[in-house]
Amino acid sequence: MHYRKGTLDKAEKEGIALTFDDVRLIPAYSEILPDEVNLSSRFSRNIPLKIPIVSAAMDTITEYKMAIEMAKNGGLGIIHKNLSPKDQARQVSKVKHYLNGKIEDPICVKYDDTMEEVLNMREAKGYTFHSFPVLDADGKFIGVVTKSNFTFCNDLSKKVKDIIKTPLLTANENITIEDAYKILLENEKGILPLIKGNNELSGIYIFSDVKRIVTENSGMYNIDSSGKLIVGAAIGGTHKDAFDRLEELVKSKIDVVVIDTAHGHSKNVIETLKEIKQQYPQLDVVAGNVATGEAARDLAKAGADGVKVGMGPGSICTTRIIAGIGTPQLSAIYRCTRALSDYDVPVCADGGLKNSGDITIAIAGGADSVMMGNMLGGTDESPGDVVILENRRWKKYRGMGSLSAMKEHQGSKDRYQQGERKTKDLIPEGIGGLIPYRGKLADILGQYYGGLKSGMGYTGTKSIEELQEKGQFDRITNNGLNESHPHDIFITEDSQNYRGKSNA
Repeated sequence: MHYRKGTLDKAEKEGIALTFDDVRLIPAYSEILPDEVNLSSRFSRNIPLKIPIVSAAMDTITEYKMAIEMAKNGGLGIIHKNLSPKDQARQVSKVKHYLNGKIEDPICVKYDDTMEEVLNMREAKGYTFHSFPVLDADGKFIGVVTKSNFTFCNDLSKKVKDIIKTPLLTANENITIEDAYKILLENEKGILPLIKGNNELSGIYIFSDVKRIVTENSGMYNIDSSGKLIVGAAIGGTHKDAFDRLEELVKSKIDVVVIDTAHGHSKNVIETLKEIKQQYPQLDVVAGNVATGEAARDLAKAGADGVKVGMGPGSICTTRIIAGIGTPQLSAIYRCTRALSDYDVPVCADGGLKNSGDITIAIAGGADSVMMGNMLGGTDESPGDVVILENRRWKKYRGMGSLSAMKEHQGSKDRYQQGERKTKDLIPEGIGGLIPYRGKLADILGQYYGGLKSGMGYTGTKSIEELQEKGQFDRITNNGLNESHPHDIFITEDSQNYRGKSNA
């Protein structure tokens, strides 16, 4: 249970809601160096994070390239739903198959297939690989047909059983990926079949994938129990959208889904959440967005494995201005985490972040992770092309409630409860624009969690949970905020981790 926060409690009593720029964390005695802190956290009950950063389910932020890089750097990507269910599932599959640590359900061929039949199957299915395990009439493993078999086969009418060679290189199904790498390297083989029981195929390891996992900086990879990158996807808050997508997403081995709506404290969302948990009890479901303790509790009671907090704080969101509703983000986070103190339900703070220090503040306020849009936009991995304007490079960035997003995609209309409206009747709750091109995601992401590490060093907290419990705030004035930024200087040297007081 989180300790109470004096400044936030006092603001609550006074009927005042605060956001990140209204406070700063109070430094504390520390024996902790920034590089000694542990950033491990959770997005939901069963979805781990090695850094508490998640990319937003926006069509200018997260598709498979962003999700792959987020997971490789210890975070998580949530693929947006402005895609057809099948296209969204294909995006998920690209993430899940990026590493292929252990392929548990490899594509197999039969021993009496001809080489021509195998080639035709490969072409029809669009497979990019050439190696296939071979099974006999009883479904037992008897060998592997490889790229070299196809290359040196001068008669494609030959059957697979007449082409494959023995002895076979195999391993027990429980072998570690590190040992599999050593075996493949020593034997100069590209595939290692894994066997259980009476010659039954349990899976395979592919050398190129295993090498990438073992030799790269894979210690940061956020992976599942099979060694595959973890990925999430957004679904709608209505029955039809949610279950149309779920059927495809579950087939693609999705790890977590997010019921992604502008108003998560609604009958449709709660009923949809309950039904999903009934039909897919093993699937983690995060629901949102909300801004009150009552809403967070109701979602937890309905079965949510995580709650997403934030109504209107995003740089491209106009909900608070157009609809007149919303809660400044730090108070929203605090209210929701306090309400969930007796539940095992993590909170993700979605939106309102401008600099890495805001991440530290959000987590000290109770969040288990933060979701970013703008701060991850403009990178090589975000969707869209680089454009040149006034001799600078930019990428497009828009709100999912912007007019262009709602005109182009039913998913955006549904998110803002405008599913049946004609274009002329749409009420946008977001805008679109350009943000500076920022280069590789890994470079800026390291700056963001590096800032969080520094903040934890200053507060003497060695873990996310300890920062949540011990972090205390001073409320500051506008003069205090001005003093916090560089001042009384003409800046001639940019810093890649500082973005000033604007949102750009």
